[in-house]
Amino acid sequence: MSDVDIRMKQFRSLMEPALHIFPPYLIRDLEANGFFTAPASTKYHGAFEGGLFEHSRNVTQVLITLTHDNGLAWQRPESPYIIGMFHDLCKMDLYRHPMSDAVLHAWDANGQKDIREVDTTKWEHNPDTLLKGHGDKSVMLLSQYLPLTMEEILCIRYHMGAFVDQREWNDYTRAIHQYDTVLWTHHADMIASHILEDAR
Repeated sequence: MSDVDIRMKQFRSLMEPALHIFPPYLIRDLEANGFFTAPASTKYHGAFEGGLFEHSRNVTQVLITLTHDNGLAWQRPESPYIIGMFHDLCKMDLYRHPMSDAVLHAWDANGQKDIREVDTTKWEHNPDTLLKGHGDKSVMLLSQYLPLTMEEILCIRYHMGAFVDQREWNDYTRAIHQYDTVLWTHHADMIASHILEDAR
């Protein structure tokens, strides 16, 4: 069984309580768009192949635990699964492997052709990404698969907490006042990225 197959199996198992609200082609689309192979960052948490899925799985598990332990009330019971797993959906195409400094010289019918190899040990931002943004982009991508509640939209949009432009801090605070689950989502993201994944 390949690493991707293992991740997809873990995805199905964890997301089982929420899969019924998604279209049947969701997993196929996620695989085709790199959800199970992309990193979560270029040099911080999850900066390795499959890091995005690992981080998303961890956030989902933490958010489910926080929901249970703190009696969080969501607009729909599937929300912790939806938000946790897809809060960073924007990262599916955000990174790529850079070209290495090494140049291979090859010859074809037209003469010498220099070929640069891909450095699979590193990641960089992909300049060809068409949709920009973080929380907003994740909301847009996820909205292709199901209608989101306003609570889900705000939790995904503001999951980074105050780690955004200072001009957004008032909006973040207003979102928390509307749905306290926005703050719990940020808390789950921080536990996953700074406690669970730092130990890796």
